[in-house]
Amino acid sequence: MTDVKRLYLMQVAFSPERNTPFVCYLVQLNDGRNVLIDSGLPDMVQPPPGVVMPQLSQNVVEQLGSIGIQPEDIQYVIATHFDGDHAGRLDSFKQAEFLVQRSHYENAQTNPRFERTKNQWGNPDLHFRFLDGDTELFPGLRVVQTDGHAKGHQSVMVTLPNTGVVILAIDAVPNQEAYTLERQLRPVDDNLEEMIASTKKLMDLEEREKAALVVFGHDGDQWATLKKLPAFYD
Repeated sequence: MTDVKRLYLMQVAFSPERNTPFVCYLVQLNDGRNVLIDSGLPDMVQPPPGVVMPQLSQNVVEQLGSIGIQPEDIQYVIATHFDGDHAGRLDSFKQAEFLVQRSHYENAQTNPRFERTKNQWGNPDLHFRFLDGDTELFPGLRVVQTDGHAKGHQSVMVTLPNTGVVILAIDAVPNQEAYTLERQLRPVDDNLEEMIASTKKLMDLEEREKAALVVFGHDGDQWATLKKLPAFYD
């Protein structure tokens, strides 16, 4: 049985130079509660030197509003990690409970990589629940710790009543090409050994759960084939 009713996919920005979407997700439960996965980019994007600024789409608040959901209607936010394209609007959802891996939150305290978004995740008005590894949040909604891209990064597994199991790899596997044990460390990644182990973990999960779909974090080719809000998976 699953408590999950629907899964929405949202694009908040796109980089045509790299064919790269920047995305968020919304899970709706049968009892009407809403779980947001990541919060996208802030209004003002200041990319690192040498990085071309992506083209902004409707932000996550605007997209949620288009289907009648206001920020106060979000009960939970799964923060997969604190990179700027995933944690840019956390303060829009101050009433929600934020779910983050304890190891990621602790690492972010002193890691210069996350200093750019500390005004978001470090906001004292936010309420965090710290997770220690793989955790079933509700029947049909599970977070899976997938270190490598970042310490304490988490992917998400969603079980839908009709579609079946959907794995949201997030940045553990950014695109189909990277879904291999022959991984290469990119400048934005943290640890190659952990990244390979996390890739294998997701591969094993896909096989064991007979997943209908693995959604990669930034795959423009795959993204073009997927349903996007207001369409949904159920």
